[in-house]
Amino acid sequence: MKDVGYKRTMIARIGAALGFVCGTIGLLAGLTGHLWKLWPLGWFTGGTLLTLIAIYVLLDGMVAFQKGSQQSR
Repeated sequence: MKDVGYKRTMIARIGAALGFVCGTIGLLAGLTGHLWKLWPLGWFTGGTLLTLIAIYVLLDGMVAFQKGSQQSR
């Protein structure tokens, strides 16, 4: 039962990395004045939302891991 929470943690880490990349793209596009299909605000907002969801999933995985380790004792 040691695999509880590991999958969620990996998904959260990947989501946080992608959110950081999207947010950075939006920030750089806004600073340099480039206009893309989603506009800089869309990239930045999407990256922020993805990062917040990833943090929630990471915390959920942490709680699941702790509950799983307490039940196996």
